[in-house]
Amino acid sequence: MTHSSFSLKALLVAAALALPGLAFAADPAMTKDGMLVDHNGMTLYTFDKDAGGKSMCNDTCAKNWPPLMVQGDHKNMGKWSIVTRDDGSKQWAYDGKPLYTFVKDAKAGDMAGDGMKDVWHVAKP
Repeated sequence: MTHSSFSLKALLVAAALALPGLAFAADPAMTKDGMLVDHNGMTLYTFDKDAGGKSMCNDTCAKNWPPLMVQGDHKNMGKWSIVTRDDGSKQWAYDGKPLYTFVKDAKAGDMAGDGMKDVWHVAKP
């Protein structure tokens, strides 16, 4: 094996090992135990009053139900889409439904907001 073919093989192995990490980072959230969670493992929710790909949760609502915000320059991909909030900021949506966390969820896996006021539900893929 020549030095250049060894370097190419090492580079290909490194690239192959990096791909799963890149795919993980591309999605704004992930699935755990049959529900969507953010990259910190916090449960994501949908709001029944959201309609037409628009968030109806603003001001005090958004303080209690922080939107899953778009960080950086991203585009719609598959079932993931970006909605523009009333203040012009960008929020992730899954299957057309904007996504939120809940301030009373203290740790990963908490689901205190599920069923809240019969309009908040754990987001499922």
